[in-house]
Order: sequence, then C-alpha cells, then structure tokens
Amino acid sequence: MIQDLVVATPFLEHVGNGSWIFGNGLWNITQGPIYATKLHYDGSDAIGAAVGHYAGYDGENNLQWQSASIVTQTDEYIDISFLAAEGELHWVIFDGLAGSYQYFVNHALPDISIFRTLFRLDPIRFTSGRTYLKDEPLPDFSMYANATKVQDETWQLANGSFITKYDWSNYVRERDFNGVYGHETGSWYIHPSTDYFSGNHLSQTLTVHRESSTGDTVQLNVVQDTSHFQIGVTTAQPKGKIWGPWLWYLNNGSITDAARQQKEELSKWPYHWLNDTSYQSRGSLTGSLRLSDDRPASGAAVFLGDTDTSVRPLAQGSNYYYSTYADDLGYFSIPNIRTGTYGLLAWSNGDVLGGVYTNFTRSDIVISSKEETALGDLNWVIPSTHTSIFQIGDFDKKAIGFKNGGAPYQHGLAALSPANLTYTVGKSNSKDWYYAQSNLGTWDVVFAIKPADRVSVRTALLTLSLAGYSQSAGMTILLNDDMILGVLGKENITSDPTLYRSGTTSGEWHLFQYEIAVALLHDGENKLSFRIDRYTLWRGFLWDSIILEWV
Repeated sequence: MIQDLVVATPFLEHVGNGSWIFGNGLWNITQGPIYATKLHYDGSDAIGAAVGHYAGYDGENNLQWQSASIVTQTDEYIDISFLAAEGELHWVIFDGLAGSYQYFVNHALPDISIFRTLFRLDPIRFTSGRTYLKDEPLPDFSMYANATKVQDETWQLANGSFITKYDWSNYVRERDFNGVYGHETGSWYIHPSTDYFSGNHLSQTLTVHRESSTGDTVQLNVVQDTSHFQIGVTTAQPKGKIWGPWLWYLNNGSITDAARQQKEELSKWPYHWLNDTSYQSRGSLTGSLRLSDDRPASGAAVFLGDTDTSVRPLAQGSNYYYSTYADDLGYFSIPNIRTGTYGLLAWSNGDVLGGVYTNFTRSDIVISSKEETALGDLNWVIPSTHTSIFQIGDFDKKAIGFKNGGAPYQHGLAALSPANLTYTVGKSNSKDWYYAQSNLGTWDVVFAIKPADRVSVRTALLTLSLAGYSQSAGMTILLNDDMILGVLGKENITSDPTLYRSGTTSGEWHLFQYEIAVALLHDGENKLSFRIDRYTLWRGFLWDSIILEWV
C-alpha cells in the first residue's frame, strides 16, 4: 500500500473507484467520494475505524467529490483541488510540513447557516481536546452508555452532572488554535485570520468533542455559523467566496509546538502562495471614536461588516468580516482588509463606556488596495440630558460582571440562579445579580427617589439590555407591585439557544425601553420587579444591564 511508502515530495495519485491518495514524506491520506480515511502518520493510521475527514453544510449535507487535480505545482508545494457540485476544497501540501493548508471556494452553495470541515479520528490515539478556554481529556465513551440523553448531544450522568459537546464551544475571533491530542500525536486547526468567519466579536461555535454514537474523537472546523448560539438564519454565499486558508497541523501532541506553529502562521499571513487576486488585494482602516460629550470611546468594540448596518452583526455571513477594539483614546486600526465596501459598527465593551447603550454606525466604508482608509475623528452621539438613577451591570452585550456571568461553558447553570432575589441600590453590587434569570419567582430592585428630583423632571426611562433569551420563559416587569411596565417573552423576543447550550456570556442582544411618568414614582423607596411567570427548564433571560434614568 502507498501509505507504507516514503514519498518525499508532495503528491496526488488517483487509485480508481473515485479514490485518491495524497500527502508528502511525513503523512498521506486516502480520499474517497465523501470521506478521507487511512491517515498514515508517524508509523500508523491516525483515523483507524473512525469516520475520517469530510466537509459539508447545515447538518449532514456532506460534499461528494467528483474529481481531483493539481492546480498549482512548484518546487515547494502542490495545490490539490477536490471538486464537488457546491465548490472546491483545496489541500495545499508543502514539502516537509506535517499537515496541509486548506481552503474552500464556493461555486453553488445554497443559502446556508453552517459550513464546516472536520476530522473524526482514532479515539485511542486522540484522548484530549484543547481550545484557548479548555484543555482536558474528552469524556470517555463508556460514560454515555449509562447516561440519560436530555437534549441534542447532552447527557445527564447518575450523579446529576452533564456531558455535552457544547461545553467545548468558544468565541471564534478569540481563538489561537484548537485541536485533539494524545501521548504521541496531535491534530490542530490554526486560523491566522478570522475574516472568513461569520458574525462579530460575539460569534461562537463548536470546536472538539466526543462523538456519542461511535466514540470517535471529533476535531471540528466550523468556519460559518449563524445558528448554534444565536437566532438561526441562512445567508446567501457569493460565487467565488473563499473560506480560508487555515492550517491543519500534525505533531507529536505537543501544545507548545502547536503554539509555536500558530505564531509562525500569524507572521506569514496573508499567504503569498494563494493565487487569487481578490484574496491578495487588501487595504487598511483607521479611525478615532469620540462620544458626543467629548469622551474618547475607550475600549469600544469595533466591527467592519455588511454595508447594511441594520442587519444584526450575528446574522451577517455572506461576506468577509473584521473586528477589533479601540484603545484608551478611542483609536482603532484594522490591517489587511479585503478590498470592497463595508459598514462600520461600534458599541460599548463595558468599563469606561459601561453606561453607553447606543451604537455607532456608518455605512459605505471603502477599502482600496494597498491604501489606508483614514476615517479621522468619528462622532458617536449619545443622550446628553439623561441623569442616571441607578444602573446594574455595564452595557457590553454580555453577562460579564454578574454572578456566574462568563463562567466556563456548562450545561444547566441557569437553573441554579435563585427564584427570588432582592437587589438594594446603594448596598448591593453587580455580583449580587445573577447572569441568567430562569426559575419561577421575582427579582426586585429597591431604590430611592429624592423629592427634589421628582419636582424637576417629568419622565424616567427604564432601559433593559438582554445578552440573550432562550424561550419559552416569560417575564412581567412591574413598578411598586401593581403597575405593569411591560411583558417579555416568546411573543416579542426571538429565541436563541445560548442558555440551553452551555453559554454563560452572550447570545443575541436585545434592548427594551419603557417610559415611566414621574407621578408613578414615590418619594423615598420604590421597587422595580422582574417576575418570571412562565418557565421552561434551562431557558430564560440572559442579562446585560439595567438602567433607570431621568430624561
């Protein structure tokens, strides 16, 4: 068999029956019509009885390869294109590199929410998973046999704890490298750029896990996801759109070596060897955000996305996307942007801007090749006459700062929030408020109003910012026990899966505002209540911030 031969240079060989073998002197793999198997590396098969490598979209719509050819060949590498009806998956194999660069070029994908490639590998050889958030053994396959399945890919053990693939999720734009490894072998995905990922800073998706039906070790490479942790949408994919290149990298299981390789890839990106004009045509963007009260927009989240800035950032997935944060003076810069026209959005990332709940938007940002688009000073308009009565939590579209907010991904955590809670303004702090409200009961905010304030103003404004909502929980908002200010639930909020898929930080952001006539507020003590009157296990409201202010 060719897997047992040492072929020094990169190669592709058609072996009939819709199958090909390709690789170099360090590794080789056999590609069939759908699955690639028999990954020969370091003297043995790293896939074994597992399913192998494949690519697809939206569930099990796996691509079927019709042909393969070398489209570029140099003294250093070959670029192999595997062609399917939907597009072409490229493997770029360099001499002496354990692994391969990969990228996918769209030809005819339908509107999609998810696109991914992945390896399902030998579970004996690959026993642990590693992301930037988590590095530990994968659950042993035997654990699933005596566990109770409670929802998709989620099981409850006899001791009450849970195992789920969602616990291995993370934010795609914060990653360094993801992979699976054992004592002798590591398999890693390294993305030196995230410009081909959908969504903004808060886009999150799956990474690695144990396949519950077979025990395979799963190494996921989800490069498009507008579904798993947000309101599910499909987006059109332009012909010629490229996902990648990323590096699939093999080593002896060393995380230190994978980290070294990741730094090397960062230094080489954008890759000079990709022969695509639109990929190579890039410019840069700079600007300085300043609030209308003359404060710099310190630490603001900055997103370069679709020209239609009315489209939710997490629902954007047709084009290329860039994210960064402003510095202390509000200055931001984004290098190596594909040329084209974009929309710019910015919002508070908490801290200095913790009281700012408006967004900055600007359309028609033009990026030209080899040029810097300098936007100069940008004026971010915020309300100028509002005076805060109280605020709980910073506005940052995340549950950070609350009890359990930002905790490691874990299933069922929302159910541990109390049913009833009293928060007293001036005595309590954000850590006394929980990240998610789920159980039947009432959370009260007790606050005081000075008589002088009631004389000088006529209206108060209550602003509620939710970092996410998972149906079918229902909430009634009351003032002083009997005045209903509003009702929130599945009737007026579209659900996202974050809370029941182990998320503790963010899902889809929602903002609600309610005007309160000053006559409804008492001199002295008042009470604002959030009453959960419809309950579904593991669902509920993911909090971002609450502010009451005079307007």
